[in-house]
Amino acid sequence: MDETRYASPFSRRYGRPELRELFSERERRLLWRAVWVALARSQERSGLLSKAEVDDLAAHQNDVDIEAALAIEREIGHDLMAEIRVFASQATIGGPKLHLGATSMDVEDTVEIYRMRRAIGLIGESLHALLAAFAARIEQYHELVAMGYTHLQPAEPTTVGYRLAVYAADLLIDEQQLRTAYDALAAKGIRGAVGTSASFERLLRGSGRRARDQEDDVLAHFDLVASDVSTQTYARKLDYLVLAALAGLGASLSKFAADVRILSSPGFGELFEPFGSKQVGSSSMPFKRNPVLSERICSLARLLPGYADTAWQNAATNYLERTLDDSANRRAILPEAFLCSDELLTLARRIVEGLRVDKGRIAQNLRTYGPFAGTEAVLMEAVKAGGDRQALHESLRQAAMAAYDRLAAGGDNPLAQLLVDDERLAKVLDPAEIRALLDPTDHIGDAPERALALAARLRALGPFPRPRSLTESA
Repeated sequence: MDETRYASPFSRRYGRPELRELFSERERRLLWRAVWVALARSQERSGLLSKAEVDDLAAHQNDVDIEAALAIEREIGHDLMAEIRVFASQATIGGPKLHLGATSMDVEDTVEIYRMRRAIGLIGESLHALLAAFAARIEQYHELVAMGYTHLQPAEPTTVGYRLAVYAADLLIDEQQLRTAYDALAAKGIRGAVGTSASFERLLRGSGRRARDQEDDVLAHFDLVASDVSTQTYARKLDYLVLAALAGLGASLSKFAADVRILSSPGFGELFEPFGSKQVGSSSMPFKRNPVLSERICSLARLLPGYADTAWQNAATNYLERTLDDSANRRAILPEAFLCSDELLTLARRIVEGLRVDKGRIAQNLRTYGPFAGTEAVLMEAVKAGGDRQALHESLRQAAMAAYDRLAAGGDNPLAQLLVDDERLAKVLDPAEIRALLDPTDHIGDAPERALALAARLRALGPFPRPRSLTESA
């Protein structure tokens, strides 16, 4: 990498090498050439090319020369046509018939649909690894009672495993959305300038074959199917479908990371992301243990809806059979959306696998705030025993407010004693029963069962689909 020139953070810092290679310039050109060779093989079957011409093209399929192509592109202003000229100059026998009948987007859009399907497959595999990590943690902590919070205020108890299951349930929705997007990615097809296959139908006259036969030959090589109809491009709505699914994934991961940040703050102190023994939290404050992985997730996730919005604009303004105002931004939004999502999943998995749970602080917060949740149980039992629901509600409210004031002043929670001393409650419940009803560990409903059931679903997920690589040995 030339360190004197700007490079995107996704060129090196974020995302795994396999995805960067998939969206690299060399890989793109190798795949273009794979389309041309597949088209040539099909046209040989139709009598349009000889075996010698096809063999010549195949022999030079991997001889990508980016510098030579860029030099031509600087003259003619067309990257795919420049690659054709380089390929044709290398394959002097088959070159004169290279790209016969095709338009640029027959090649480019086939490659982009293929690359997106491979990228979704890689993202799906990473998501499955994250869900497996969640399953292990859910099972580990499904019965660990902790304080639940609504409006960032103490509410009722939950379990740590159940809370983790909620994050995983969001990610299961994203997993399904990614599968839907993967299945929806149909190719434009090999249909010429405006999608009518006119050039190919003319070429194939008298051969006994149709443009659809040729299209099937080419797309089968990439494990693709074509849409029923298309213009010069595949429907740009598909880009939006994919990037919206990735944006949804980002929302789920950002929610998880934001909660980790909250729960690791001193006011809570319950959950923490991993922190290395030599990790530096601050250049000026040596004591800091900042939740930087979670913060990075929240930061990068904000990019994803922007990519999706751009894809929406492309779909909405790709006028008539096609305009080119989507081309430049798609070079950025498609690879970066996948690399960004990949980084988010990697970070989230590091957090889940290295999650530190402070059981002592969880117990302390539960002792402090848990009894308030028991007031609902006290109210239910007191009314069942013959008490006045409205009068008892007011007694409980007054006692709770007084207890909160004591806590705010730095004292212990006096709620149990205040309720035991209340005359209206004393008429229907004995002191021991009141104290037992305030025990927060007995007020978690079926959370442990539901958490375990969700973990079982995570472990039962089948493999995420992914087409084979066509160029790994190139």
